Amino acid sequence: MTDQDQKQLGKTLWNIADQLRGAMNADDFRDYMLSFLFLRYLSDNYELAAQKELGRDYPQVEGDDRRVPLAVWYANNPDDAADFEKQMRRKVHYVIKPDHLWASIANLARTQNGELLNTLQAAFKYIETESFQSTFQGLFSEINLASDKLGKKYEERNAKLCTIIQKIAEGLTQFSTDADTLGDAYEYLIGQFAAGSGKKAGEFYTPQQISSILSGIVTLDSQEPKTGQKAKLDSVMDFACGSGSLLLNVRKRMGPHGIGKIYGQESNITTYNLARMNMLLHGVKDSEFEIFHGDSLTNDWEMLRETNPAKKPYFDAVVANPPFSYRWEPTEAIGEDVRFKNYGVAPKSAADFAFLLHGFHYLKDEGVMAIILPHGVLFRGGAEEKIRTKLLTDGSIDTVIGLPANLF
Repeated sequence: MTDQDQKQLGKTLWNIADQLRGAMNADDFRDYMLSFLFLRYLSDNYELAAQKELGRDYPQVEGDDRRVPLAVWYANNPDDAADFEKQMRRKVHYVIKPDHLWASIANLARTQNGELLNTLQAAFKYIETESFQSTFQGLFSEINLASDKLGKKYEERNAKLCTIIQKIAEGLTQFSTDADTLGDAYEYLIGQFAAGSGKKAGEFYTPQQISSILSGIVTLDSQEPKTGQKAKLDSVMDFACGSGSLLLNVRKRMGPHGIGKIYGQESNITTYNLARMNMLLHGVKDSEFEIFHGDSLTNDWEMLRETNPAKKPYFDAVVANPPFSYRWEPTEAIGEDVRFKNYGVAPKSAADFAFLLHGFHYLKDEGVMAIILPHGVLFRGGAEEKIRTKLLTDGSIDTVIGLPANLF
């Protein structure tokens, strides 16, 4: 698919969203639409893997039969279903029942079937609790299919969902939808929904132009930058990852096998779920990334609180676009925190240096960190001046790049 087609797919889906959401605010409708897009991706990926697994036994649906091929196979091979699902869990790490596949859901929507809502609820619950490992629990926690915003009665909610899904299905049929295409459309929609709700897109993802700069920096050889890009990164971390776009940009630059594992942390539950979906939509396997829901400043990720030096995690690359001049409440104990005690504690009015020191603490000695901060960190006095001076004196800051205003 060309870049033009990718952009057009995003615009087509956004036009559908804009037409259908009615009085519903952008944030609420976003959660529905992006979840349906994610279900489409999971289904496509699963059916392709099933076709490879079953080979010649993968059925061809004929005539007026509206069932998906896997539904036919399940009906004809009930005794083999458990073994098949075991294989699928091993190969693609999840299972989707035939009735829960996007094509089955879209067919219910097309026929205005009264059971669509119940089937969709069952599908989301199954994917969360039965398909994936425990790391994917709560993936659809922000999706309320019983919300009055869809309608006061079940019939009204069901009809609304039928319309939404049917329109999305029709919009998607105009385009070939591989993983990267759906992933790019997903990120485009995140930005559009953010703007529609009066928020800045930067709260959810880092714009591509800025991501490109940061990813280009951290993938260079730290000892000899002139030699170009590293061949391999064992680990990459973004402690304020939003929807994961910055991490994905690093992966795109390194290639699908260029990073051992991707790590991210996000405090907002909705954005945390978006990040996990976004990783999968871009073809990152669940074994290749770990996203944690929690607060980086309080360091509540148990993995990062490891006290055994031999087990403590350090990263080849750290990237971040944390919230600018974020107000926080550092306690007295924070002053003794290993991340800050050699530098000082950032003031309550601006946690910029607290974010920087958090990421820097977990950087390997030969690693590279790139972080976006407001210009104020270059000249503010007090505790920030002391932190800044020590970082410069120690030779920890290699380069400061000034970017123009209004990029977010």
